[in-house]
Amino acid sequence: MGLEQDIKQKIPFQNQREKALVNILFTYNWLNDRLKRHFKPYGITPTQYNILRILNGSDHPMSTFEIRERMLNKMSDITRLIERLLKKKFVQKTIHKADKRLVDIEITAEGRAILMLINDNNETISHLLKNLDEDESIILNKYLDKLREKH
Repeated sequence: MGLEQDIKQKIPFQNQREKALVNILFTYNWLNDRLKRHFKPYGITPTQYNILRILNGSDHPMSTFEIRERMLNKMSDITRLIERLLKKKFVQKTIHKADKRLVDIEITAEGRAILMLINDNNETISHLLKNLDEDESIILNKYLDKLREKH
């Protein structure tokens, strides 16, 4: 099924760029909905998963500012997200040694365990792009990177 059928569009797009923009936004929401369903059994959201991956890949505790800089969605309420991960014991928070106004966040053993569990089922995430072969995925990545150049 094409985009026009998916969104039940009756009037044609003005041009292919307009269609591409709507297609990117529609596809983002389509993927995000499926990712939410994928992470729900683990008790986390896609954004919380992103934070855990960031912390897991770091060789040192990170400030909330550092985490936000690396997040996919930089508009997220990082403080609220960290608090939820703290309640689940997936992260721990300590007062920064040099500046007592700051806190350092690091992933816990429980956080690493949930990541391992999710990553063991990571085929499900990759399965979302099953209609693309490796070469098509390379091309898609190239075009998406190009779209963000000089913006």
